Amino acid sequence: MKLLAMLAVASVTALAAATANAQQALAQSSGCLNCHAVDSKKIGPAYKDVAAKYKGKPDAEATLVAKLTAGKEHPAVKASPDDIKSLVKWILSM
Repeated sequence: MKLLAMLAVASVTALAAATANAQQALAQSSGCLNCHAVDSKKIGPAYKDVAAKYKGKPDAEATLVAKLTAGKEHPAVKASPDDIKSLVKWILSM
């Protein structure tokens, strides 16, 4: 039973890491990492700082998607609407 539990935890951890790597690759290919980094401020804020700012706000995802899509408070994003939603979820999960 312990082995099964350890395998389950390892599988979940590996899946989370793979998802994070895929999201980071999407951020790179969309040009997001030109101005942002996960842990440190570049031209734009660190993703972890964005996540902290919006933590607990029920409309956080919709607000960020709208900002990125409209290009008013943020330069235009070269990603599909689905990719933008996916990236916002990834950022807010930090």
